[in-house]
Amino acid sequence: MGLRPGRCYHELKKKPYTRVSIRRPRISYVKGVPASKIHQFEVGNRLGDFPLTYYIEAERDIQIRSNALEAARIVSTKYLTKKLGENSFFLKILVFPFHVLRENSMATGAGADRFSQGMRRSFGKPIGTATRVKTNQKIFMIRTPLNSEEVAKIALKRAINKLPGSCRIVTR
Repeated sequence: MGLRPGRCYHELKKKPYTRVSIRRPRISYVKGVPASKIHQFEVGNRLGDFPLTYYIEAERDIQIRSNALEAARIVSTKYLTKKLGENSFFLKILVFPFHVLRENSMATGAGADRFSQGMRRSFGKPIGTATRVKTNQKIFMIRTPLNSEEVAKIALKRAINKLPGSCRIVTR
């Protein structure tokens, strides 16, 4: 079975139910959480002195899956390395996907009603992780040298295209 579309998870309505046991804390942990899809949170020259700083900021509350963050990182990193070189920028993902996404998979097809459980014990199995971003929270940061403002903005626009919801580019 493939990955569900992002529209199934990008809304940030309320915090979902998670089990909390005081007497037996072991059962409070969700078992079988898949690893995050993000491989690197910092790319480029960390120690470089870059005067320009740009951010991607969320315009409203959204939930971003880890594979969307990784896709945004890859597309912006490729563009920056092509235009500026490997050591001429610094990109950092400022959020971490802690939130565990769960799915109550339902049986479909002929005879599914005989062995399907419906909503009985419907806590769901973990299928991935996501980060819960609030309004005006920064998601990405890019630091670049002078005379590369347009390159940084294009890289961030490409990253925004990979993220759900609406985001904006902020300079500080």
